[in-house]
Amino acid sequence: MINWNNLDTVGSFKELSEVARVNLAEAMTGEKGAERVKKYNSPMACGLTFNYAAKQVDDSVLEALAKLAKETELIEKFAALYNGEVVNTGEKRLVLHHMTRGQLGDAVEADGCDKRTFYVKQQQDIADFANKVHAGTIANAAGEKFTTVVQIGIGGSDLGPRAMYLALENWAKVNNTFKMEAKFISNVDPDDAAAVLNTIDVEHSLFVLVSKSGTTLETLTNESFVKDALKNAGLDPAKHMIAVTSETSPLAKSDDYLAAFFMDDYIGGRFSSTSAVGGAVLSLAFGPEVFAQFLEGAAAMDVLAKNENLLENPSMLDALIGVYERNVLGYMNTAVLPYSQALSRFPAHLQQLDMESNGKSVNRFGEAVNYQTGPIIFGEPGTNGQHSFYQLLHQGTSIVPLQFVGFKNNQMGRDVVIQDSTSQQKLCANVVAQIVAFACGKDNEDRNKYFEGGRPSSIIIGDKLDPKSLGALLAHFENKIMFQGFVWNVNSFDQEGVQLGKVLATRVLKHETDGALKAFSDIFNI
Repeated sequence: MINWNNLDTVGSFKELSEVARVNLAEAMTGEKGAERVKKYNSPMACGLTFNYAAKQVDDSVLEALAKLAKETELIEKFAALYNGEVVNTGEKRLVLHHMTRGQLGDAVEADGCDKRTFYVKQQQDIADFANKVHAGTIANAAGEKFTTVVQIGIGGSDLGPRAMYLALENWAKVNNTFKMEAKFISNVDPDDAAAVLNTIDVEHSLFVLVSKSGTTLETLTNESFVKDALKNAGLDPAKHMIAVTSETSPLAKSDDYLAAFFMDDYIGGRFSSTSAVGGAVLSLAFGPEVFAQFLEGAAAMDVLAKNENLLENPSMLDALIGVYERNVLGYMNTAVLPYSQALSRFPAHLQQLDMESNGKSVNRFGEAVNYQTGPIIFGEPGTNGQHSFYQLLHQGTSIVPLQFVGFKNNQMGRDVVIQDSTSQQKLCANVVAQIVAFACGKDNEDRNKYFEGGRPSSIIIGDKLDPKSLGALLAHFENKIMFQGFVWNVNSFDQEGVQLGKVLATRVLKHETDGALKAFSDIFNI
């Protein structure tokens, strides 16, 4: 039987707290630093590598982390999750996003069907639909091909799919798999929908409405916005829209859509990029084969997450180092810094993935916890971030752990040599320099030019960002966050914190307000 205990009651956590701290600046200087870079590596799926040489760990810390992983039964809890136990205690639901990309354990039956079979069928139905769109079998009223796909959704229905699309857009163009341009409408701000509609030819556009319940206010509002635009162009909205929803939602069997594809309650929005939520838009944009490769990369990373050996399980290792930084070293934030322009929206996706999952102050049983849980996540691509917030990271009063991502080669295959090096070499030189600069610092009598160092980072390194490596990268962070939630004994799979604002907004729109709520409403003439 699995034990769900608060972190501060776990014996190995006390032991971890008492392990001698690593002087990172000293450890990363000279030949000692070179040896660490070679030693502290953990192979990931699809040619990626997790290098944690510049983290404040040594063999003693790693040994203590391994004991913590064992005592908190992380592998057993992961197995319980993928074998279909009710791990989402807040909503009393299974958690099955891993099953969208593979069968990790036992068959899981829910809602009267085998769930792996259900997810595969949705993928096949989406693939068939996408192939017909690409072939022109499904076309607009004039018999002309659709050239643009527009996803209408918010939160997990937008952030993940948008980040994945942008990550693969240029790769697909170079590799001749680019089928349709994708756009995204998410914000209820009318300027968002208007801006997208002003840049597309609606006659040749296919719209994907994503709402599990079929009642999401922002999404339905934007759907109405789009339908008005289609009608004003003399088009039938039902011939230009598909739905991704649950089988029980009002959208499921509506004549307002060309087709409907299904998700279920066992996949949270922020974990839905490998479900029909990401599958529809990505298959239409790049072709079903590319989406299948993306799933393959995620599945390969999931398999590694089953490994009991901490040093051979990079997602669990990354998670536990993060717990050590948060709960022993006292660091409050984590910066995600991809040195790849294709990953420009990946930090925004991880903000939701991490902060919505582990931004909790009560445990799985609704009891207050007496320790820190999820960190604040932020980030931007390098090298842009270097000219923005790195000043604080290098010389500010707070130490912020850093999570770099870098690739040896670019996606487009185009480059230029300037001052004896290529642009890609300059990019890679910058990330290498930043890792060492943050770790080692620099002495200077002028305190304004003094760098303390001792600022920890890790880096995920790959050869090139492609569908498989992107899938592996996504699954790594999904699993990292899951393992951290297990250690903190929180429910990483509900999000009650987003509900209160929705309820109050509904009251405002119904004019059921008083006090401050009414006063602020009056300012906006609502």
